[in-house]
Amino acid sequence: MRPLAEHMASYAVYHRDPRTKLTHFVGVPAIVFAILVLLALARTAVGGIEVSLAMAFVAVMLGYYSALDLAVGLALAVLIAPVLWAAEQIARQSLPISLGVFLIFFIGGWIIQLVGHRFEGNRPALLDNLFHALVAPAFLVAELLFALGLRRELREEVERRVEASDPRRG
Repeated sequence: MRPLAEHMASYAVYHRDPRTKLTHFVGVPAIVFAILVLLALARTAVGGIEVSLAMAFVAVMLGYYSALDLAVGLALAVLIAPVLWAAEQIARQSLPISLGVFLIFFIGGWIIQLVGHRFEGNRPALLDNLFHALVAPAFLVAELLFALGLRRELREEVERRVEASDPRRG
């Protein structure tokens, strides 16, 4: 498994401008919420407990993020819990309402993301590597931790890797 710093550095090269990062702090959660609404529509009973595909997806992703970096995984768990709860509530509404909310947040989130990449002057990272779509939430949580003065060694490692790999440097 590649270390979190490596994933973050390959993603960070596309997200250096603070305005791009700011748009992603709105756009990424909007897209994640939209996808969770869609996944929450698929439901089944497991051992007498109703679970959704959204719950399973979040559990798997949190396990993956926690394996990469426990602090990032735990912070993401705290932040994603209310988003998952809201997605589950929307998915329990009528199908037209659920799909309408999905479309509004999904399209709106992408518009915000694309505005950010206009500031950056590049295309979204996931166009070069689809896996970046899964890195984005961890990247944003790590950025929040960095802003709080936490995970300094991770931040330094990411910056070192970005400087070594960014073709715009040097």
